[in-house]
Amino acid sequence: MTPNSNPNQKFYPTIKPLVATSLDGIAFKNDSLYAIDSRNGYLLQINPQTSVSKIINSDYWQDFIGARGLCITDNEIWFVTQSSVYYTLIEWEEKELKIISGPKYFFSLAYPSNGIAIWEKTIYITCQKTGTIGVYSKDDGQEITRFYAPGIGDENITIHGEEIWLCDNLEQTVYCLDRATGKTNYSILTPFESPSGLTFYEDAETGQKVLYIAYTDLEPYIRDNPNAEPNHELLYRDRTFIHPLYFKYDPDNKCTLSNGFLIEMSYLEEVSPLDEIQLKDLEWRIALPTESPRQKIKSIEAVGLPYIEEDYYGERVALFKFPEFNSHQRYVFGWRAILEVWSIKHQISPKDCESLPPLTPEFESKYLIDDDDLSMNTEIILRAAEEARGRETNPLRKMYSIRNYVYDRLSYGIKPHIDTPDIVLKRGVGSCGEYLGLLLALARLNGIACRTVGRYKCPLKVLHFNIPLVPDFNHVWMEFYLPNIGWLPMESNPDDLDDGGPYPTRFFMGLSWYHVEMAKDMPFETLISEGLPVSKEKTSIGQLAINHVSFTILEELQP
Repeated sequence: MTPNSNPNQKFYPTIKPLVATSLDGIAFKNDSLYAIDSRNGYLLQINPQTSVSKIINSDYWQDFIGARGLCITDNEIWFVTQSSVYYTLIEWEEKELKIISGPKYFFSLAYPSNGIAIWEKTIYITCQKTGTIGVYSKDDGQEITRFYAPGIGDENITIHGEEIWLCDNLEQTVYCLDRATGKTNYSILTPFESPSGLTFYEDAETGQKVLYIAYTDLEPYIRDNPNAEPNHELLYRDRTFIHPLYFKYDPDNKCTLSNGFLIEMSYLEEVSPLDEIQLKDLEWRIALPTESPRQKIKSIEAVGLPYIEEDYYGERVALFKFPEFNSHQRYVFGWRAILEVWSIKHQISPKDCESLPPLTPEFESKYLIDDDDLSMNTEIILRAAEEARGRETNPLRKMYSIRNYVYDRLSYGIKPHIDTPDIVLKRGVGSCGEYLGLLLALARLNGIACRTVGRYKCPLKVLHFNIPLVPDFNHVWMEFYLPNIGWLPMESNPDDLDDGGPYPTRFFMGLSWYHVEMAKDMPFETLISEGLPVSKEKTSIGQLAINHVSFTILEELQP
């Protein structure tokens, strides 16, 4: 599947209701968007074109505090509060919703619920505690059946034709399920974190059906405070907005692409040696962005100094040459790229991996070896590789078990340098690079080909277009290989949210748009002087130069 930006595609507005502190259920009805704010007890009517909002439950707002989910029929509003289901009678006056009574109790459930949807005479209710979608009779509240809920977080729900749609706040994912069986058809990564509600909007002009996702979280901001010294302080505030989810499911390749962005990325090195040094015939190589199913290069150009582009087994590399390099010179050099980046989620199941052929000898010799101080011959890593796989023989389940094993034993922490996996496992704390090293070692010892991928993430500034953004640090993740299927992405540590799990699977075979992939199967930067690699004992890139990385989000794209 190849991303394709179509200039004739219609983009729909981002909706930002100013008065909402949380969005715990949304629904379109008669060209208006309705939303529940459970903290304030507001039922909001929102103009989707202007975001202008008004409270329509002024007399009953206290009854809606804690309300979750939202479903609007022709004459009722349905929601859940804790473990109880309520409905409110309504009427319409020229497409304006009027509440004619306070909420009425319908029935109770065993555990608190998160979302509610109605289809004809059936009610669908999500419950994070049980991990299920309960299906109940609208006549008497009796349970008809229940389905497995695919995510681990709080899930909201809507029904669209023959499909159940869920959004999961921890998984950063939307799931499409078959309404009759509850089987997951496919899943989609949302472009932003903490999705809290979802609904479909039908464009009256085009007939196009657009899936809108609500987001609720906190954002840091600098507050001007005359009483502080200095006169500013860092605080957090509520952030809510509702944005279209553009996506394309490719059943042949078993993956989905979702909201893409056109971004500009610059990577520059500013020569500023810490010590006296002189290097002759210096070759300074910097990897360039690569092409992948979720990343497309629109253009690349040199900045500061010209480079020679090299081909390294199909990957693009920039070579900068310095006949005489010494500590008295000052240069800025690097590249600037325009990229299309997308979120991708692969839909591979263990059943797809039951009869895969073995790795080729070429892959074994390249991707099952210790080529980066992975401690694969130490007793602690050999024992961990055996414990991590357990009794799994299916390669996909095996990789999933290895990931969970690493998450169980490590907590995230940044250090000034990267230790080897044996030291990291003993310590129990690691950075993204140290998580990655342990994952690579355990996977390779279990016969799973894998490799390092990176190098930067665009700062996740929600819908901040044409503003220079600087990442706080670099980042690495991995890809693992399944014969007949190909390379699949997996994050190193961001899914390790809580000690002991369960862990989200959003970035297991998935990657968000803000990851930028550099040339693979090679170091990001290398130094060669007079035909020989420059040793760390002599100098390092960090001692020679200061790197500058900048992103600018230019526009949003549809797949």
